[in-house]
Amino acid sequence: MTSNLKTLAAGSLMLAASAGANPLFTDQYRTADPAALVHDGTVYLYTGHDEAKDNKGFFKMNDWLVFSSTDMVNWQRHGPRLSVTDFSWAKGDAWASQAIEKDGKFYWYITARHKDDKPGFAIGVAVGDSPLGPFKDARGSALITNDMTTDTPNDWDDIDPSVFIDDDGQAYLFWGNTKPRYAKLKANMTELDGPIEPLDLPDFTEAIWVHKKGELYYLSYASDFPEKIVYATSSSIKGPWQYRGILNEVAGNSPTNHQAIIEFKGKDYFIYHTGAAQPDGGEFRRSVAIDRLYYNPDGTLKRVVMTSEGITEAAK
Repeated sequence: MTSNLKTLAAGSLMLAASAGANPLFTDQYRTADPAALVHDGTVYLYTGHDEAKDNKGFFKMNDWLVFSSTDMVNWQRHGPRLSVTDFSWAKGDAWASQAIEKDGKFYWYITARHKDDKPGFAIGVAVGDSPLGPFKDARGSALITNDMTTDTPNDWDDIDPSVFIDDDGQAYLFWGNTKPRYAKLKANMTELDGPIEPLDLPDFTEAIWVHKKGELYYLSYASDFPEKIVYATSSSIKGPWQYRGILNEVAGNSPTNHQAIIEFKGKDYFIYHTGAAQPDGGEFRRSVAIDRLYYNPDGTLKRVVMTSEGITEAAK
């Protein structure tokens, strides 16, 4: 790592990223599992950080990165803003995350492997005063642990948190692998407010993202394996959800997929990862890409067209 990148990682320097191309970042910042937050005219992009040396082992992910843009074309890097070591209960595997704002605080929900007293993957939450933090563990313990969801035999069913705040201010946490779940959050955003509820979603794998457009709620997720992104709609955040079909096909040479959907300055965007950053690509060489998202007049979504050019027209 160069001295400049060391400074960047410490958060005191921001460097411009390449503009108008997919994937967005093609150097050593291998990014994955994107989530995005729009705040005060800026898009903040939160990603995982693939560091595995090759495609023969397993994920090596120790921290989460943040990028920002005011036009969806030019991006600035803010380096790692949160690490597994920031959570006393965690011991590795900084997997998918999502950040959201409520009442001037920013809550960053993350996936990490729990220490051996509660083995398996868990979901935690950090809090900060700005989209860039600094962030700290908001609880001192995990919010969701593997022993809270005992209806699957695997220990990675509690991953990929997605949080949504409805128009009435009620927040909901969605998550899951092989079995999708959701629960209400208390006003403090750090505790569950009621039971964990199952969701009825066909061919569900992981990577839930919830958003609302007009009067419709949209729930997209990764389906089957290799994963494509599909979606469902509902007139209520609590469902029932009507399956609508494929939104995004298998993303290049990456067997996983993970999406974020945002509206920014009057346009809609689909953010995802692919394995196209390097020739050897694949599961441990994922990088974020962005393309436009379009709605049909009846509220259904047009299938995303993945491009090499990415976003070339600056949002104004």
